[in-house]
Amino acid sequence: MGDKIGYARVSTADQNPRAQLDALAGEGCLKVYTDHASGTKADRPQWQACLADLRPTDTLVVWKIDRLGRNLKDLIDIVTTLDQRRVSVRSLTDGIIDTTTAHGKLVFGMFALMAEYEAALIAERTAAGLAAARARGRVGGRTPKMTPTLVDKAQRMYDSRSFTMAEIAASCSVAPMTVYRHIRVDPHPASDGQG
Repeated sequence: MGDKIGYARVSTADQNPRAQLDALAGEGCLKVYTDHASGTKADRPQWQACLADLRPTDTLVVWKIDRLGRNLKDLIDIVTTLDQRRVSVRSLTDGIIDTTTAHGKLVFGMFALMAEYEAALIAERTAAGLAAARARGRVGGRTPKMTPTLVDKAQRMYDSRSFTMAEIAASCSVAPMTVYRHIRVDPHPASDGQG
């Protein structure tokens, strides 16, 4: 049987950060790694050290399952990766995850299936929504700023040779490059001084 290794993540928002550390100590953890939340999600050096220390047959013990992952997918990835390394995971206060027992493994497996099912449903709904939008003639993305009416107006202003490109763009409330992309520009303007 392996060792129990504890992991705690405490923040200033925790009412009593000592509670989780005491619970981990009371569980008989050989070591407890503690990260102090700084607001940066990626900044968890003790978590990285804890992962490096875990060996096959060890059990990772956390006070509450939300100490491990930022969301369900993150949590499932972590527990699945540890399971592949033959490391069990046990949460003390919520009892949601306990892969040291057959029942706990079953519950976690159901969570993983639900997360996979939810991801598949979201992908399916997104694809159906895009297909329906395409069927209605909408291709997605932002609505173009240059409507056909504005393109026509810009073209007439340009063809009159009475306005600069900056003036045309300002009248259409767009950048000059946007106007250039939408109108036909004479590559050889007449050199009659009107320019």
